[in-house]
Amino acid sequence: MTGDGDGLRYRRAQSVTRAEEIQYEEKKARKSQPDKPCHRPQDSLFSWTSGFDNFTGFVNWAFLLLLIGGFRLFLENFIKYGIRVDPIQWINLLKDENTADHPTLILMIYVIVPIMACLIIEKGLAVEIIPIKPGIVAHVVNLLVLVLIPMVAIHVREGFSLLGASMVSFLYSVVFLKLWSYVQVNSWCRQILRGNGNKNNLRRQSLSYSSLPKKNGEIKNGGVDEIDHETQTVQYPDNLNLKDLFYFMAAPTLCYELNFPKTTRIRKRFLLKRLLEVAIGIQMMLVIVQQYIIPSVKNSLIPFSNMDIAKATERLLKLALPNHLLWLCMFYIMFHSFLNLVGELMHFADRKFYCDWWNANNIDTFWRTWNMPVHRWAVRHLYIPLVGMGYSKNHGALAVFFVSAFFHEYLVSVPLKTFKIWAFLGMMAQVPLSHISKFTEKKFGPRLGNVVVWASIIMGQPLCIMIYYHDYVITHYGKALMEDYSHV
Repeated sequence: MTGDGDGLRYRRAQSVTRAEEIQYEEKKARKSQPDKPCHRPQDSLFSWTSGFDNFTGFVNWAFLLLLIGGFRLFLENFIKYGIRVDPIQWINLLKDENTADHPTLILMIYVIVPIMACLIIEKGLAVEIIPIKPGIVAHVVNLLVLVLIPMVAIHVREGFSLLGASMVSFLYSVVFLKLWSYVQVNSWCRQILRGNGNKNNLRRQSLSYSSLPKKNGEIKNGGVDEIDHETQTVQYPDNLNLKDLFYFMAAPTLCYELNFPKTTRIRKRFLLKRLLEVAIGIQMMLVIVQQYIIPSVKNSLIPFSNMDIAKATERLLKLALPNHLLWLCMFYIMFHSFLNLVGELMHFADRKFYCDWWNANNIDTFWRTWNMPVHRWAVRHLYIPLVGMGYSKNHGALAVFFVSAFFHEYLVSVPLKTFKIWAFLGMMAQVPLSHISKFTEKKFGPRLGNVVVWASIIMGQPLCIMIYYHDYVITHYGKALMEDYSHV
């Protein structure tokens, strides 16, 4: 027996079939007319219902307009400033003002001290010479001192160059994150060892990928090949030695493991390509900075200081293009060329340093995909432990953004000796911006959500540069320099 719903669907199917038959008969009758009809029911190509999606010509048109606009800016810059590229300036910026003491070099060597202190504490905890609570306190103090050393030394000690101070701040930040991971992973292993009374029962997380059997299709041509499957699996506490720790310090990752996946050989051609990319890419970045960014930043000082909205906006838009090109070059050189170069030298097999962040439809997706070493560290050592302690996922995500905001501010304020909170606030602003981008994606589609992501990247960074340059000039040179600029 057919129900009402089935009968209704059946009648609808009949009506649709009948309509198609009528259209077919009308079409056949129209073709037989002597006026040779050429029209048929169809939508305009720009209508959503047309089903047309081939806009390759518009993409080519957009690229051509971009090239023309970029070439115009190149000519304008060349006519106004001439050739500003001077490698000697970078050498001077890299050299410390106090060349007799070399404070940058001293601090970069001194980073070995907290690394060795961390290893000594871990060895003491492993053999139970150091109790757990005093050991934790010692680790916390060691990590805090590690972060404070550049802040105090660069602020108090004269003679650091800007690039030198930036290199020191970056190095100490990376070592801090690595040592955090090193301490936490060894703590996991120690808990399992003491809980089970058998070090052979350690958690699977400490096992190496290289100790697993090779699967079909695991190795791809042109990729990271010949993974070493014969390396003996290291168990805790056998990993507590200088060789293991310094390998981790040099490896292109922030997350520690007892057994990293490794390759068996160094591909010389691959290594040479990455080396050339790093060398050429750095030169391109220096050219962009000297020729385009420095003049634009200097010209933005007076309008920004006078709060001339129209002129400041014009300077912001003029700075946005070269700054974005610099950021894209930095991303490729750092996350593809340099990290692959280091990974190849270290036989490090996990080369997933980034995902397709350019397709991100919201801010959350962008931050999860553009910097995989930091993302892995944040999820593994901050987000998951906090959620495991009973905190909500929102609190865990907020803590991740807070730590990220701190280090963004740290890497800017410490070298500039200008302790503001603009970079910190910019990162914390990603939280509400994330909700806006998700709303845009949901309400207007993923394409517009992707536009919001790109807009935040392109416009946010030059605004931050202009703010910090203004504060740097006011802090270190005072209003006298502002008056000099106003007469230029």
